[in-house]
Amino acid sequence: MTPHLASAPIAIVGPTASGKSAVAMALAERFGDAELVSVDSMQVYRGMDIGTAKPSPDDRARIRHHLLDLVEPTETFTVAAFQRAARVAVVDIESRSRRAIYVGGTGLYHRAVIDDLDLPGEWPEIRAALHAEADDVGVPALHARLAAIDPAAAARIEPGNARRIVRALEVWQGSGRRFSSFGPGLDAYPDTPIVQIGLRWDRETLAQRIEQRVQRMVSEGFLAEVASLAERGFSHTAAQALGYRELLAHLRGETSFDEAVELTIVRTRQFAVRQLRWFGRDPRVTWVEVAADPVGEVITRLLDG
Repeated sequence: MTPHLASAPIAIVGPTASGKSAVAMALAERFGDAELVSVDSMQVYRGMDIGTAKPSPDDRARIRHHLLDLVEPTETFTVAAFQRAARVAVVDIESRSRRAIYVGGTGLYHRAVIDDLDLPGEWPEIRAALHAEADDVGVPALHARLAAIDPAAAARIEPGNARRIVRALEVWQGSGRRFSSFGPGLDAYPDTPIVQIGLRWDRETLAQRIEQRVQRMVSEGFLAEVASLAERGFSHTAAQALGYRELLAHLRGETSFDEAVELTIVRTRQFAVRQLRWFGRDPRVTWVEVAADPVGEVITRLLDG
């Protein structure tokens, strides 16, 4: 083990189903002085356990976890709120002479924490009006508007990502500044004391792992979890969670169960590709090419190699 790894905070990044959580648990147990900080935009919601692959009660008993179960799914939760919660968690960890291992695949949340991004304010009334407008005229129309106002922001946001498009327009209307103007920008990668480790599989194997993961969630009661939460409703942010929106559509009678599961698999694979592109742009990430055993191969590469 290098002296740097022996003392530095660490971030485990990569696509969904790549084994990040298992690697983080193994490293935390190996180090003995670490606690895990979840960097996942959906694990903050209470009750959204199966579909977000939230750490098990046993894992949480073995290693202390932070930033799980912060709010109800009915509540809106933003990257700025996550950043504030992360700062509190890290101060707590460091006050006890421990160190953080960040684990998760939500790219913007990761950068907000790792690089302490300068984030814009929030204007809930403007946001609500924009969401209503998106329901009326369609998300692509709002994306076209954003492209005219802030081409840099529009280029980084998928045309169908209503939540992020609305957020960018909200900031423009609320502050008078382009969303892309805040902070040094996502294209800047400043020095950081945090060692970032990425897990990367060949695409076919990762696709298989994603399908197996979704099928495992289904067998563990994913549909019943969604049905139970649907009784109270989901906020705009919580409703974006992969699998939840597809199963909600099934519960509304819009698709069959098999169609909802297949669509979850397809969209999760697409999301994994976007995750790899996002983290692949960061030159600070040290990548481990995983063949079969993420825990064993990362331990060997980083600690024993």
